[in-house]
Amino acid sequence: MIRDRGNIKWAGMMLTEHNVELKHWLDKEYYVERPELSEWDLQAIQEEIEVACKRKCETRVNSWKEGRIYPRQGVIVGIDLQEGCLLLDDPFGVDRLPISEVVGVQCVE
Repeated sequence: MIRDRGNIKWAGMMLTEHNVELKHWLDKEYYVERPELSEWDLQAIQEEIEVACKRKCETRVNSWKEGRIYPRQGVIVGIDLQEGCLLLDDPFGVDRLPISEVVGVQCVE
């Protein structure tokens, strides 16, 4: 029976440069291009935001930032037009999502 230490044995061989390169490689592996939104898509997103604001219903908002799509869920409280942010109230507090990062909105209820 072989009793080696598995990954523990190789942990001493990993240099910080190796760890940095592995992180860059994983970032490239999971990178998502920013979705190209047409005028129809932008209009549909705007209508969903308006409906969610009026109904105060649970809403799922997808935002794109630095190559990743982040799904968030909560109630849209309002829109800050001066800063261009969407105010999303979730169980942890109010999040401010820049409207330029929003790529999808869907009412859950």
